[in-house]
Amino acid sequence: MLNFAARHGKRCLFIGLVIGLSFPALAQQVKVYLPALVAGLLFLASFRMSPAALLNGLRNTRPTLRLVAIYQVAAPLVAVGLVTLMGVQGTTAAFALILMLSAPSVTGSPNFAILMGQEPDGAWRLLVVGTALFPVTVFPVLWLLPEIEDTTVVTSALRLAAMVLLASGTAFALRKGVFSNLEDRHVQALDGAGAILLAVVVIGLMSAVGPLLLDDPLRFLAWLGFACCVNFGLQLLAWSTIGRTVSHAERAGVSIVAGNRNIALFLVALPPATTDALLEFIGCYQIPMYLTPVFMAAIYNRAHRHP
Repeated sequence: MLNFAARHGKRCLFIGLVIGLSFPALAQQVKVYLPALVAGLLFLASFRMSPAALLNGLRNTRPTLRLVAIYQVAAPLVAVGLVTLMGVQGTTAAFALILMLSAPSVTGSPNFAILMGQEPDGAWRLLVVGTALFPVTVFPVLWLLPEIEDTTVVTSALRLAAMVLLASGTAFALRKGVFSNLEDRHVQALDGAGAILLAVVVIGLMSAVGPLLLDDPLRFLAWLGFACCVNFGLQLLAWSTIGRTVSHAERAGVSIVAGNRNIALFLVALPPATTDALLEFIGCYQIPMYLTPVFMAAIYNRAHRHP
């Protein structure tokens, strides 16, 4: 079953999106288990990496720190300046965009790279380092946003960073101590488990979108169009600019992270009065996020063949 899921990973994500949209009650139930599911995704992505590849990747962290600074500090600050110049700083769309840019990578970004046949190492390092530094990188952005009056986001970010380090550390300890040599069939089974988990996670993240689609389809389409432009646009921009500054193998992973951020983190970090307006965007944002392996695979694979 896991091997079958690995061969049809993209279809698994599509099925998860459809189920999340079609069964709002089920989506609400799955939402309760999202923290555990996200931890499981990170564990699988980390367990798939060999200890040798991890050590080689972490020996030089300067490029990763530079990318985190660009993605999580420079990008949202530039966005603050642009929306201010345009006079739209008070809109929900501008607020959502700035928060999204300040967030670290989604936990599933290494899995997205795997589903497209790309190396997950670059995405994994950005996920771990970006999440660990999030309590620090988010301060300048919060300071410039008048909508945010509470700093409980720091506590939540620390909790998420601890989860990332615990899940990754456990996976690497098991790989090094017990499962040092995985066969190809084992790796394929891990990829299948990751695809299934991603499909289940997206069901929970779509809990607010189903009712919106039924009650106000035009508003749903507007938010979906905005989310697609932001997600895919950032990936293309990173692929054509920042992606050229990293190794060829990691170019796709770095570009994936540019458009796929863990904005859902703010749902548990900020007061409901602040985040209620973001629920529709966050729900629609999951659609381009989980369709990234479908729509972006051709671009990344072409880049892989022609460095």
